[in-house]
Amino acid sequence: MILVKNIEIYDPGYIGIKDILISGNKIALIDDHIEVFNDKIQIIDGSGKKLIPGFIDQHVHITGGGGEGSFKTRAPEITLSKLIEAGITTVVGLLGTDSTTRSMENLVAKAKALKEEGVSVYVHTGSYEFPTVTLTDSVKKDIVFIEEIIGAKVAISDHRSSSLTHDELARLASDARVAGMLSDKAGIVVVHMGNGKKGLQLINEVLEETDIPIRTIRPTHVNRKEELLMASFEYAKRGGIIDLTCGIYKELSPGKVIQRAEELDVPLENITISSDGYGSWSRYDAYGKMIEIGVSQVTSLYEEFKNMVLEIGFDLEKALKFITTNVSRSLSLYPQKGTIQEGSDADLLIIDNNIEIKGVIANGELMMHEGKLLKRGTYE
Repeated sequence: MILVKNIEIYDPGYIGIKDILISGNKIALIDDHIEVFNDKIQIIDGSGKKLIPGFIDQHVHITGGGGEGSFKTRAPEITLSKLIEAGITTVVGLLGTDSTTRSMENLVAKAKALKEEGVSVYVHTGSYEFPTVTLTDSVKKDIVFIEEIIGAKVAISDHRSSSLTHDELARLASDARVAGMLSDKAGIVVVHMGNGKKGLQLINEVLEETDIPIRTIRPTHVNRKEELLMASFEYAKRGGIIDLTCGIYKELSPGKVIQRAEELDVPLENITISSDGYGSWSRYDAYGKMIEIGVSQVTSLYEEFKNMVLEIGFDLEKALKFITTNVSRSLSLYPQKGTIQEGSDADLLIIDNNIEIKGVIANGELMMHEGKLLKRGTYE
């Protein structure tokens, strides 16, 4: 058990200076003053610090992305310490361009490994490719029967996609939605958006011509160019959920984009932020030849959060929502994740007034204390 005393708690809304008792992997009690008479309970003095929900990064290539510049450009797998140092206590893993040298078997195994090491992990079945790569040869069965799988993934408007048709996207979305209903999971389709000229056109056609709810289809990387962003704002106004990616372009950073969204009356609860960590970023010439490639880092989520608060001027409570409650609600994980409430999972960050992470608790286990990493992955 862990008792954190005299700390400012944000759930992400400010609820005051409180004591918080953690038992097992759950938040057991939040009160003005909690007394304990057991020397086996670890007590942490939170005076002068803040307690916030652990970050949820819903777009991470946990087995490594890349590979678009041949075998040597395959990105490495993520390690536990990289997640903890970035304040990420819940992660959603997925495949990218490469589902040939990468597999769903590998993705689910990595998810289980990270769970054994202490963080919460979910994954999506599929990749850029269509027909969808799966574990059970069925998108529905993957979502219904595999504990970690909560949705599916595909790519559109990208030269690396499978150029799927209206009917194919509609069928994929229908399968994911029904599977989610049967298993009490999110049942969504994450759609990688590329730089293609059609943008959201295919998604909008499917929604107009079918009865699929708009929140089933989740476009991501929508801040990669201006035209796509404007179309995505309209999508969010209609009730859809859009995901912004950190580190794409400085002028289209999530913080700046959210400022614009607010000015245009876009519902902010329909916006989330993710890192695309351990995926590759790449640039191509006019003929489709790759000219540069690198690997994104999960720390970009934390860095963007700090930038929003310290540089742009967001209130702490407001900035937190895009990487905590907005995400957990959109993934059907609230109030288990993304908040600080009695009965919620004990996924917590202790930060100072400069937004520096000083402590990390994941599933009730102290992973970082006073800025020192206490736990690393098995082979780190």
